[in-house]
Amino acid sequence: MIVVYILFWLSAGLVFFTHIGYPITLWLLDFIGLGGRAGEVRGRKLSEIPPAIDPDTEEEILPSVSLIIAAYNEETVIEAKVKNALELEYPRELLQVIVASDGSSDRTVEIAREAGADLVLDLPRGGKIAAQNAAADAATGNLLAFSDANSTWEPGALAELIDPFRDERVGYVCGQVRFIGPDGGNLEGAYWRYEMRVREMESELAGVTAGNGAIYAVRASAYIPLAPSGSHDLSFPFALAKRRLASLYRPRARATEKLVPSLDGELARKRRMMVGLWDIVVGEGMLDPRGYSPLYLFELFSHRLLRYLSPALHLIAFLTNLALLGHGWFYGLTMLLQLLLVAGAILGRWIPILPFRISRYYLEVTLSIALGLWDRWRQGPPAAWEKAEGTR
Repeated sequence: MIVVYILFWLSAGLVFFTHIGYPITLWLLDFIGLGGRAGEVRGRKLSEIPPAIDPDTEEEILPSVSLIIAAYNEETVIEAKVKNALELEYPRELLQVIVASDGSSDRTVEIAREAGADLVLDLPRGGKIAAQNAAADAATGNLLAFSDANSTWEPGALAELIDPFRDERVGYVCGQVRFIGPDGGNLEGAYWRYEMRVREMESELAGVTAGNGAIYAVRASAYIPLAPSGSHDLSFPFALAKRRLASLYRPRARATEKLVPSLDGELARKRRMMVGLWDIVVGEGMLDPRGYSPLYLFELFSHRLLRYLSPALHLIAFLTNLALLGHGWFYGLTMLLQLLLVAGAILGRWIPILPFRISRYYLEVTLSIALGLWDRWRQGPPAAWEKAEGTR
């Protein structure tokens, strides 16, 4: 029975820690001033690094940037996206706008050229990563910025995004994405506000453990061509940490995207995202601790690995809790709380009050990790990509 007690407390404690204890721990670490390389290049010390100045014009020397937009059948939004890129507050002669069409069968390529993109790649169907790899290979910028086709950047977003690259120890920077539109029961926007706060604290310490696809940049010299099942969002931060390069979050670099208009649509989107998860965690070496600082390793374990193990941890907590019923009132209470979570999630489909909506969102997002692993086992590694319904 002692093993059952240990498994219950360990699994329940780890679930609690990754969602609640970890952000509190980050806040405490930041409060006492404990930081790694990311903390050094963020905030005060970054401001102490002077920009490069042209001695003749006395103006700041800015890096050239290639803004890469991977697109698959994006004829409804690609014109607006290219125009948004061209209207960014950045010297036009230093900005290269690249649209990489991943085998689009509609008018994406034609419209992107008409809209004024500097380079449009009409590629065979190979998946988002393959399109991004091809665009990175063709890019001429010192920095490579990436955006989704349905993301809209604020005018000053690019300048804000690349500012941390003044420090040579910075390899990757992601900005802030805000979701707009009716949620239809989808609490992804609220979740991202929580998630962005966690990443801001990570950025102040050892560096972020993941980015987002809407707005981010990487040094061209540090770009890593990934396998089709890879993901810039998850792979770049930990891979660059092994190269002693910091990955930061820049909240003033802002972009917006339309929210998936239903929770069922959000579940389908996350399920597709999770198919390649374990290829990244295991195949690309996220679990290999070599090259990480102790603080970054702690962040990866707390924010990534425990999140990805949460379906298994919940299952272990539930089964061991069943075995512990009758061993004290506390275990009856914890079982009741778990059953209330499931009941709230079921009722949330028909009764859209906030507690039920939160239960449903949490349960379905956790379930998406397990379903993604199931799809990976049945179908093999992913390559092609699909747009989330209702986000264009």
